[in-house]
Amino acid sequence: MRIQFTQSESLLNSLPKKESGFNLRQSNSIPSAPLVVPGQTIGVLGGGQLGRMIILEGRRLGYRFVVLDPDIDSPAGQVADEQIIGEYDSPMAMERMIDKSDLVIYEFENIDLDTVRMVEAIKPLPQGSNLLRWTKHRGEERKVLQDAQIPIAPYQIVTSKAQMLEAIEELQLPCVLKTLTGGYDGKGQWVVRALEDPLPPLEVIERGILVEKFVPYVKEISVIVARGVSEEVEVYPPVMNIHRNQMLHMTISPAPIKEGIRERAEKIAYQLASQLWFVGVLAIEMFVLADGTILVNELAPRPHNSGHITMDITTTCQFEQFIRAVTGLPLSKPARKNSGIMVNLLGEHQDAFFGELTKLPPCAKIHWYGKSVAKEGRKMGHINFVGDSLQDLLELVNEIPIWNPLSGQEWGAIFSIANHQIESRRLYD
Repeated sequence: MRIQFTQSESLLNSLPKKESGFNLRQSNSIPSAPLVVPGQTIGVLGGGQLGRMIILEGRRLGYRFVVLDPDIDSPAGQVADEQIIGEYDSPMAMERMIDKSDLVIYEFENIDLDTVRMVEAIKPLPQGSNLLRWTKHRGEERKVLQDAQIPIAPYQIVTSKAQMLEAIEELQLPCVLKTLTGGYDGKGQWVVRALEDPLPPLEVIERGILVEKFVPYVKEISVIVARGVSEEVEVYPPVMNIHRNQMLHMTISPAPIKEGIRERAEKIAYQLASQLWFVGVLAIEMFVLADGTILVNELAPRPHNSGHITMDITTTCQFEQFIRAVTGLPLSKPARKNSGIMVNLLGEHQDAFFGELTKLPPCAKIHWYGKSVAKEGRKMGHINFVGDSLQDLLELVNEIPIWNPLSGQEWGAIFSIANHQIESRRLYD
């Protein structure tokens, strides 16, 4: 069922003011029962693939879902009980979603903060607006990490070209320049190795950018951590990520890293979950240096692309865990059943994927998002390859002609500071 709204005006001035019986930010009480039970309805702000996978897990637990998204055929709307088609600042659309929902969540962070604040004043929104505020703004995010004593790269925030050049001189090249808001999947970032390299436009600089010292990392990893309404915490083991064109290409689980690095990464996740007041799932992206030092790169206040591998290799995937966290169900300890490799399917891969569909091995678990238009760089789906041996899976995935094989540099990152899970045999041939 789809209902469409196009009216747009100030949401803050238009939505009815109702008393809220739930304010997680100011309450330390531990509920004795779930916030919502199977059969009740969860409203979802956003209709993307994350919402789709959340809904598929939530429906299995018996929950109903209503999605608000402007796309008439959104991935999440396709599997929801109802989609309301409207902009996020449409009072009519928002009020209808709120009225139909017993609890509300957001599935992505590029949504207006005032909208989320208004919703949480009316209906339970367990994730809260604070987590969104911290992760929407890179300056706020860095301050939160510093206050939590989490190691990060040196940085400065500037609002003029002169300040930017001074910051670059002080931090020393190479540096990474990042917009303070709106950037994801590599968007809004400039790697500057020489002053002759492209720089952000002046109007972007004047809105504020973050100048960060480039980190000479040898491996990128991430950790998913869940925190429930009752303040319990569960951490997923670190995974290794390989990016291409600043977008995630491959996730390897478990991460081929030494045991001490794994322990430090998980400790950072526990530390953040204990100090940040949030409910739901938080993804923590990290750089690992050659000496084993870990620096946190950024946070995502939701299930994450690098956590998709949990769908097929753990007893409780990140999407079920998210539903458990926000509804007040007890969290489940995620136990790994197999090793796995996740590879993203982008728009440019679609034709090759369809051509290879019947040739994929049985260990390939396909997750397609239902997007109607394929564009270059657009995430259309992903494949999880599941098995006992990372070594064998890497060799298998590398031979599939949907994407380019791993480069020597990418193999080098896999082998760097690795443990006994990975052995350098036959892979460069």
